[in-house]
Amino acid sequence: MSEDKLNVKTTLLLSFGFFASSLAWSIYNAFVPLLLADLVASATLIGFIMVIDNIFGLIFQPLFGRWSDKTRTRFGRRMPYIMVGIPICALAFILIPHMNSLWSLMGVLIIFTFVMSTWRSPVVSLMPDITPGPLRSQANGIVNLMGGVGSLIAFGAGGLLLKVGGYPLPFLTAAIIMIGALAVLVIFIREPGVAYEPDAADEKVKVKLTAPERKSLILLLFAIFFWFVGYNAIETFFTLFAVNSLGVEAGNAAMMLAVFSLTFLAFAVPAGFIGAKFGRRRTIMVGLVGIIVLFIPLTMATSVPMTIACLAGGGIFWACVNINSLPMVVRLAGEEKIGTYVGYYYFFSFGAQIVAPPLFGVVADLAGSYSPLFIFASLAFAAALAALVFVRHGEEEPTTTSTTEILDSLDD
Repeated sequence: MSEDKLNVKTTLLLSFGFFASSLAWSIYNAFVPLLLADLVASATLIGFIMVIDNIFGLIFQPLFGRWSDKTRTRFGRRMPYIMVGIPICALAFILIPHMNSLWSLMGVLIIFTFVMSTWRSPVVSLMPDITPGPLRSQANGIVNLMGGVGSLIAFGAGGLLLKVGGYPLPFLTAAIIMIGALAVLVIFIREPGVAYEPDAADEKVKVKLTAPERKSLILLLFAIFFWFVGYNAIETFFTLFAVNSLGVEAGNAAMMLAVFSLTFLAFAVPAGFIGAKFGRRRTIMVGLVGIIVLFIPLTMATSVPMTIACLAGGGIFWACVNINSLPMVVRLAGEEKIGTYVGYYYFFSFGAQIVAPPLFGVVADLAGSYSPLFIFASLAFAAALAALVFVRHGEEEPTTTSTTEILDSLDD
């Protein structure tokens, strides 16, 4: 792939792995709690079961990302994990709605969530493996757009399939799509060779981080942790905030939050281009400042239209943050450790997903309401901004790629 021209076709094709993962998790999060509720009355137990995937992701994604870096097969470094993991997950997904006892369902869920954690880091690592460093923000925008489309399809079509064929149909359909995505990856994606001797002056391959680079990596990972604490608190508790503090119905509250997701998707690709042109760190910092500025008024929000407007703007700024963060992390990795650093990224982001809900739950209990939600989130984003101020590494050399050149590559 050219160093200054993104191959959009290849990026779209490799995005099918993330598309399948996002679709499967969306179906899982939407319908598994309902299946569990038919078998167990304890909401606490359901909540614990639903966090197993985050725990497995925290533990195993960094391990399998690191192991994939060291894997050498005729299929590549990442593909063996994907080729084994997706079929197992697809089979487990088909079985989930057919389990009639809590223990049998738990067994299948554990298999599914564990195996998903074995191939997520490898499949995400394909993007930086195949994409030159200066183009990774743009490529990550496309990958996240495809993942978002997968989630939207899951929520929209999944509900229709549930009405038509009950629980088995959406799970079966998602499993078929996962196998289809695997076929796309196997047929069209070729991993680059890794058995080469780098030139001594080749800056792409780093044997060991310098002290300043290590400091930047640690600060960047903590920034990622803090902004995902803020994001996940909102994702988890916004509907309760809207119902109790704004007085809206639960269905309308969910639609309000969907505005945030839609503007994020709409701006995912532009955010990658902005990060490439003006610098990833600068773009992320603008995104964090924008989110904080928009969320501060929501700490005293009583107006539904104002809340929707702030959420819409927040989705745009969140794209600036989220799209450019992974490319910054893997820029420090060197070609031989991309999977390991993708694992670091997921360790801190999944750690935030585990910490954020109970942490804000304590805050809400102490306050006696959900009104501190956006104060909590704004403080978390401010902590991320404070950490990012001292990050000095993770950028690329400027690229001269234009939007026209990117679109022209579709015709190559």
